[in-house]
Amino acid sequence: MGYSEAYCSVFYVHRHIWKTIILGQMLSMFICGTAITSQYLAEKYQVNTPMLQSFINYFLLLLVYTTMLVFRTGNDNLWQILKQRWWKYIIVGLADVEANYMIVKAYQYTTLTSVQLLDCFGIPLMMALSWFILRARYRLIHFVAVGICLLGVGTMVGADILSGRQEGEGSDVVIGDVLVLLAASLYAISNVSEEYIVKNLSRVEFLGMVGLYGTIISGLQLAIVEHKDIMKIQWNWKIALLFTAFALCMFGLYSFMPVVIKITSATSVNLAILTSDLYSFFLGLFLFLYKFSGLYIVSFVIIMVGFTLYCSTPTRTAEPRALLQPSSAGLDNAALKLEENDGDTPAVTVQFSRGETVVVSTN
Repeated sequence: MGYSEAYCSVFYVHRHIWKTIILGQMLSMFICGTAITSQYLAEKYQVNTPMLQSFINYFLLLLVYTTMLVFRTGNDNLWQILKQRWWKYIIVGLADVEANYMIVKAYQYTTLTSVQLLDCFGIPLMMALSWFILRARYRLIHFVAVGICLLGVGTMVGADILSGRQEGEGSDVVIGDVLVLLAASLYAISNVSEEYIVKNLSRVEFLGMVGLYGTIISGLQLAIVEHKDIMKIQWNWKIALLFTAFALCMFGLYSFMPVVIKITSATSVNLAILTSDLYSFFLGLFLFLYKFSGLYIVSFVIIMVGFTLYCSTPTRTAEPRALLQPSSAGLDNAALKLEENDGDTPAVTVQFSRGETVVVSTN
């Protein structure tokens, strides 16, 4: 019986690890789709409208998930959510919209290498936010795993340099690097908030409220900063198809990510999607004629080893500390209080948090 239980436990752990790996790589595929379509729009058709692309995604979220909230009843209804938590979702929506905008804008000022390296700043920040906000507690193996994943990113950057994927020095590296750091910080805030909401409230609420405020914020920003770029677009069926493909990949990413976060964590998901740049590169070998380097395979293996190692040991959640820490005098007072009660009450055992036990007889 003991052997059977041990076997079932090991089987469950292995199944959970494989499930996490597969789901994480599906998210990477969605991100790869958004990257490829955006690059096609920029390089082949000179269309650089990141806010328009984001607006379409938020509008789709609004149509699907915000509409679902409208028809819900009770405290899950849209109006009740707005009454109770409207300002919190403004912060989450603003963080998400600006993170998407800043990371795309950063490519105009700095290099691909800087974006890839500095974007990793969000992972330790996410772990810190999870520690304080979600009370997640990490073991040594988790920090080692994150270090291995970042080593894989460094290998990928080295492969980019050797294969000539550098895109110049950028027009203003400092501005670009600051934008990447800000975007990574905002992504960390958005993802940790997402984890809290999907685990304590609901996935539909998160997506519906992000869709609502994301549509409003990105729509206003679109009208201010991108209206001229949109007017210059020479629309045809190919451009429309690329916009549609981007929107579907982004909508799939946003719809599916809360599902993965709920069974894992925001940190785990962000480690998983480190491979998205590699998938983009592998497709770029055929679409954009990138130069191949064996280091890309090495970097993929390193990231996957680190990610698997991270998933092999679950994090734990710290319990809130007890507010009452009674002294010995407190024990005496508790006993005196119990002695005042009348009636035929059996002996009472009082267990305190520091391990002290007192048995009080009421006879």
